Amino acid sequence: MLPKSQLQFIKSLHQKKFRKEHGFFIVEGLKSITEFLYSDYVIHSIYYLSKVEPKIDIFPKNIKHYLISEKELAAISSLKTPQGILAIIYLPPQKEIDENLLKNTFSLVLDNVQDPGNLGTVIRTADWFGVPNIICSLDTVEAFNPKVVQATMGSLAHIALFYTDLSLFLAKTSIPVYAALLTGESIYKTTFGNEGLILLGNEGNGINKSLIMEQTKGITIPRFGKAESLNVAISAAIFCSEIKRLLR
Repeated sequence: MLPKSQLQFIKSLHQKKFRKEHGFFIVEGLKSITEFLYSDYVIHSIYYLSKVEPKIDIFPKNIKHYLISEKELAAISSLKTPQGILAIIYLPPQKEIDENLLKNTFSLVLDNVQDPGNLGTVIRTADWFGVPNIICSLDTVEAFNPKVVQATMGSLAHIALFYTDLSLFLAKTSIPVYAALLTGESIYKTTFGNEGLILLGNEGNGINKSLIMEQTKGITIPRFGKAESLNVAISAAIFCSEIKRLLR
């Protein structure tokens, strides 16, 4: 049985301020945790049910193991239906953006994306299409929010994420910037070249106008029906798919 203080500690990691204070975040589900095991992330401890025990031989002995009850897992899980195993993982150190890493590739840039499910889906989409970097505004939802982590299905372990002041970053970058706008050149007629930053905006308000620089190229996904707008994660998928198609 876990001490009450340990249960409270794990539950506290559901909140951003405590994740930042303690330097840990939560990942749930064997598949997702395994993705982090084989990445640059460091797993501190795992908490699992007896039914999962036969599957945890992959985890090194230097990772703390705790066999817990279903009641204890329900108390520390953020899911309505816990997946039998939960891991505490060290938050990675914050990285400065190295523009050399952005050259000769495409990266996604997110302005004030607020919905955890949307960010998680964007991360998973970027992983699917081999987009290595996602650069977020400081007011974009935190990537280590449990709902974001869950929505990535382990893809968070594969993507380099940065949080920065986008106005400063975009003003000085030498990488071409393509902004997803309702008006602009059709994505299906655009020549993207071999590198670029794909700028996507807030779910309700789109891209902050202050981020649209003189050199920014507006790109639109043509509308053929009557929908008012596209979900930001769907827009990201269309951009990633079209760019990869052109680069083949």
